[in-house]
Amino acid sequence: MNRTLRPIAAAAVAVTALALSACAPATTDTSDAAAAPGDAASFPVTFEHMYGTTTIEEAPTRVATWGWGVTDAVLALDIVPVAMASMDYGGGEDRIAPWVSDKIEELGGEAPVILDNATYELSVEALLATDPDVFIASYSGLTQEEYDAVTAAGVPVVAPEEAIWSTPWRDVITDTGKALGLEADANEILADLDQQVADQAAEHPEFEGTTIAYASEDVDTFYLLLENDPRVELLTDLGFTSAPSVAELATGESTFSTTVSSENLDKIDADVVFTQTETEEQLQTFLTSDRTKLIPAVSKGAVAALVGEENGAAISPTALSTPCCLPMRVEQLATATEVAKS
Repeated sequence: MNRTLRPIAAAAVAVTALALSACAPATTDTSDAAAAPGDAASFPVTFEHMYGTTTIEEAPTRVATWGWGVTDAVLALDIVPVAMASMDYGGGEDRIAPWVSDKIEELGGEAPVILDNATYELSVEALLATDPDVFIASYSGLTQEEYDAVTAAGVPVVAPEEAIWSTPWRDVITDTGKALGLEADANEILADLDQQVADQAAEHPEFEGTTIAYASEDVDTFYLLLENDPRVELLTDLGFTSAPSVAELATGESTFSTTVSSENLDKIDADVVFTQTETEEQLQTFLTSDRTKLIPAVSKGAVAALVGEENGAAISPTALSTPCCLPMRVEQLATATEVAKS
């Protein structure tokens, strides 16, 4: 894949195809990592979440994951889960994100069972067949019914904190560390990621105060990601400000995104628009259609974009994807910001 930036059409758009294979972590001695339990003295630990309270009495050794980012956090802590959700957007034929595959290969041990996530519905039967002693689903669409079924089988569940698909990405990492008795290790991982983001923000003071909207179009429906979505959260960590119009246009239909009607597109007054498409043809349509050009930033060409499923999947911050994606994303944003301020 080409890691360089290239202009698309007449608009000043920074687009990259991430070299995800370059995200493979350095090889280390992990012969015992796949089943390494955490600090027994840390337990029991208790979590308050949207479905109640969960207590994990002792260090888990068979960890199952669900949703987004949790698998990455478990692997970053050098533990291979016994079961994990399939990656049906950007996961390729094996339905596993490239950076996840690389880490599993590095750690060795038994390959995880892939839980079908195509419809975002958990097969409790498939999960329980893997005999987990903890189920971590802190950033997911886990339902009350699914939670009740898993806990009824005696498996402690770390559910989303306040609402589905809304737990901050940092909490996903720290909660995972807490659940595994590896809280100090998780804090070290997070500190390193935060430093990477801070370093990039320091190199680009022009991001500070620049308003941004994370937008996408799908089959004549236009979406905006809300400020609590991890992808937007990382943009604000870099110094951008979520455009006030995003919150003003929110309809309350979702915890992390909203649809926007055509007649309201001109109200998206962000300085910069960030988007993702599956193909360059779709990106061309986004950049040049009469409808999307109602958005002032698109009309001006102040757009940064990711093309391809793998790239779009890598944009959401996790313990493993952020080191891969961050530098290229920042280059795109810098180009789009320069256009916005020209």
